[in-house]
Amino acid sequence: MASVLSIGAAWAADPVRFGAVAPKTGPLAAGAAITHWPNIQLWAQQVNERGGLRMKDGSRRKVEIIEYDDRTNPGETIKAVERLATQDKVDFIIAPYSTGLNVAAAPVFAKHGYPQITATSITDKIPELTARYPSIFFALGSTTALAGSVAEILSKLRAEKKIGNRIAMVNVADAFGIELAEASRPIFKKAGFEIIYDRSYPLGTQDLSPIVKGAKASNPDAFVAWSYPPDTFALTEQSRIEGLDVKAYYTAVATAFPAYGAKFGKSVNGHLGAGGVNPDTPEMKAYFAAHQKVTGKPADFWASAVTYASLQVLEQAIEAVGTDRKAVTDYIKKSDFKTVMGPWKFVNQSIDKFWTVGQWQDGVFYGVASTGLPGAKPVITKTGW
Repeated sequence: MASVLSIGAAWAADPVRFGAVAPKTGPLAAGAAITHWPNIQLWAQQVNERGGLRMKDGSRRKVEIIEYDDRTNPGETIKAVERLATQDKVDFIIAPYSTGLNVAAAPVFAKHGYPQITATSITDKIPELTARYPSIFFALGSTTALAGSVAEILSKLRAEKKIGNRIAMVNVADAFGIELAEASRPIFKKAGFEIIYDRSYPLGTQDLSPIVKGAKASNPDAFVAWSYPPDTFALTEQSRIEGLDVKAYYTAVATAFPAYGAKFGKSVNGHLGAGGVNPDTPEMKAYFAAHQKVTGKPADFWASAVTYASLQVLEQAIEAVGTDRKAVTDYIKKSDFKTVMGPWKFVNQSIDKFWTVGQWQDGVFYGVASTGLPGAKPVITKTGW
């Protein structure tokens, strides 16, 4: 079922209509409710409060959002994107949430010529996908970059004699987790680590205690989970219950969520996770304040700002060239953008400077590793539960 988000006064001119497809139900609904939907709300409200998008002719056009719940089902994502394109006939479609749902929908975006600026998709298949789909863009990074940064941090901790070389690794059996596990095995091995426990679990698994018990029994020096939001919380809770006491503890998506820090309190200090931001820049401070004010909830410390930045890119491209989708796609490929994440330029349809690893330090999830961004914090070790 669709819902229409109309923010602002009556339209002075026809609005620019945007479709949005992401989970509101299903296993990834909680993650989308933090990272995806609030940033669409924030962006739309801010644009409309400014009077709308400033078009090339000097006119203003407000934005209207048509939303669909894909129920964390790739088939539903595909159907909803197709419906937005052919029945709702929206001007633009905001990229879905998660790696798997973006990859599933990519052929439909491409078929209808919609730019797809993914803000929550991580894959090593970026060259292959951008060659196949000329209107897809990637803003969150690659699998190898994420796994490589984790290996570099663990190697540094080992060189400082804070950990040994035994890793317990688990992954969610979804496109994201499977690809990261496959990429990290040779990376960890090359770095001299031994993966002494290696297990996967289905997306939506309710009881992860057997996974954590197995990891603890392997007596690891580091725990690495290529996890999605529900399992990130569940794995951490079980690790605390079981006393999985390691100096390097990493979980992936949702580690950056404020709710993660709130739930686990001081015990979260030193936890490593995917992504991160530099929250101390003026742009990020303003973004965090606006997000809290407009949505009533805090932004996460990773893909929230990337999602918002992807909408800023779309906004700036439309204001530059209008609503012709091919012209917008071409503009995105060749132009520089000013975003809350700093300056952005897509290189071969991908952002090449992005955060890879973050860490909770005194109540804030800071970026501690990136592919060339300033402001990284030094890594600390985890101390107990």
